[in-house]
Amino acid sequence: MVYNSEIHHRRSIRYQKYDYAQDGAYFITVCAQDMKCVFGEAQKGKMELNEAGKIARACWREIPKHYPFVALDEFVVMPNHIHGVIAIQKQMRANNHSPLQMQNQIQKQNAGTSKTVGAIVRGYKIGVTKLLRKSIWQRNYWEHIIRNDEDLNHIREYIINNPLNWELDGLYFRIL
Repeated sequence: MVYNSEIHHRRSIRYQKYDYAQDGAYFITVCAQDMKCVFGEAQKGKMELNEAGKIARACWREIPKHYPFVALDEFVVMPNHIHGVIAIQKQMRANNHSPLQMQNQIQKQNAGTSKTVGAIVRGYKIGVTKLLRKSIWQRNYWEHIIRNDEDLNHIREYIINNPLNWELDGLYFRIL
């Protein structure tokens, strides 16, 4: 097939004028390719992770080691996707480091790497893929910019209750 920019153009689902490297909290959803249940099973409101699910969970927990400016919040591995909240925090911290000191430290630790939500998700997906020795992810991911505490609390509740609500989940019906 000959390339046609009208039908082969990939449109970004991100906000065009938003800086995804700026400080803030983000709700992330990453799905398995073809919505296959590769991470385990939701049974009686709890997730029973298989080896792939345990690797997905472990890699998520490792994100701050690779991106020290990222703090993790709620997270869950579901049968065919993951949900998590990350917070990019490059400004002053409680350890009394100035933003400039933190920035210099981060630049030394992450020389040449991007500090965007996309880079963080890409790194996570690559880590899981390498440990599993196979690609399991769909091409993209969903994100939601968390705007306030009410929004964050609603998302935390959604993540915590996701295994309980698995059969009602919008990502569940696609695997039947």
